[in-house]
Amino acid sequence: MSAEDLEKYETEMELSLYKEYRDVVGQFAYVVETERRFYLANEVDVQARNADGEVYFEVRMSDAWVWDMYRPARFVKYVRVLTFKDVNIEEVDKPDLRLPEGEPFGG
Repeated sequence: MSAEDLEKYETEMELSLYKEYRDVVGQFAYVVETERRFYLANEVDVQARNADGEVYFEVRMSDAWVWDMYRPARFVKYVRVLTFKDVNIEEVDKPDLRLPEGEPFGG
């Protein structure tokens, strides 16, 4: 396999992963970004920990999806991450799930 073939394969895998992300993002409540990975999750708990004067973060997520093109299964029931780096957590905006104002529920 040439370097060009490998690059083409990785580009196709990345595009496939992006399409999967686009299809599943609405099923999750949070986007979580750590130094090494990007996650979607429905439950997130972050705790700052201290060990010998060093602060690190323990991030626990459940019902999650992992952005990793090399994983055969990206949906996971539970994830625990320990990191000394920043953790970014954002709530997923779900504008499609809002009911139009002024219309009664159900129709």
